[in-house]
Amino acid sequence: MADIQGTYDDLFSAVPTGLAALLDEGDVGGSVAVFVDGEPVVDVWGGFADAGRTAPWDRDTITNVFSTTKTMTALCALILADRGDLDLDAQVARYWPEFAAAGKDKVLVRHLLSHTAGLPHWEGPVEELYDWSAATSRLAAQPLLWEPGTAAGYHSLTQGFLVGEVVRRITGRTLGEFLAQEVTGPLGADFHIGLPAEHDHRVARTVPPPGRDEDYTASAPGPDATPAAGTAMRVRDANSVAWRRAQIPAASGFGNARSVALVQSVLACRGTVGGVRLLSAAGAERAREEQFSGEDRVIGMTQRYGLGFGLFGTSFGWGGWGGSLVVIDPEARMVVAYATDQMREPAEDTRGMDLVMSAYDGLQGLRR
Repeated sequence: MADIQGTYDDLFSAVPTGLAALLDEGDVGGSVAVFVDGEPVVDVWGGFADAGRTAPWDRDTITNVFSTTKTMTALCALILADRGDLDLDAQVARYWPEFAAAGKDKVLVRHLLSHTAGLPHWEGPVEELYDWSAATSRLAAQPLLWEPGTAAGYHSLTQGFLVGEVVRRITGRTLGEFLAQEVTGPLGADFHIGLPAEHDHRVARTVPPPGRDEDYTASAPGPDATPAAGTAMRVRDANSVAWRRAQIPAASGFGNARSVALVQSVLACRGTVGGVRLLSAAGAERAREEQFSGEDRVIGMTQRYGLGFGLFGTSFGWGGWGGSLVVIDPEARMVVAYATDQMREPAEDTRGMDLVMSAYDGLQGLRR
């Protein structure tokens, strides 16, 4: 069995066992964390931080968690809403006047968070993703694909720029700066949007699925997904220095399972973790207010969306291209997070949810 490092409560031993099994099956490396009441009951990692399997995945190894980054961006917006600085029912153009172009004056802030705004596709060159003003100017000029709020289509890359620009207009800070100063800094969480060069040596670069190379592109997992629209993103793009430095708040977050679980415990624990209050209890609860339920036009599957999160029964969270995942359960005051450098084909990838179910097995023992 693969060697697993870290610590865990014996009641949750199925979680590290599950990670070891994934590594035994051929995965390169990864980390899993389970937090209950804001404290780690599982914090484990194993495998390697490089495709050549020469560098071990260490305690402080970080990796690109792709769309799990959206949960960080959403939390920033919820904090501003809780403070009264952001009105979720306001028109986006109230904060970002240029956004009203091309008939977008009816788009509300809550539409951005729930993938119902009608701007799902990134249509510019990849290089423009690395230029904040160019990316947001492009989106401000772009017309809608549907009337806001009437349909949902996963805004895989655009959501972060849309929400992030609203945050910037309100605070004068980039999304990455706000996250660092108001969230990860106070919590002591090792998560970054816009990764400084000093951390490059800790990064586990993304490894394509078996049989694929770095030209492998993102695709929707559903059998009824619409044909890919917009610019295709390749693994080689995500492994570039430019991607790491850029603030792409829907997809370029770097962290590990521990940091993701710590931050999202704010929402599992009614706004407070480790004595640090970031939200009121009502503000934390707002994350799972359903905004849409039905067929997602882009993903091709039925989805329920809250304010920045996917809804799964009474829990909520989201996952990223390649397999990363976070699930938040306020009733259990539990968060489960998984981060990996090893991609698998989306339609065949159940790793994250399998680990979540293992965590629930441990929770039952803990609550007895």
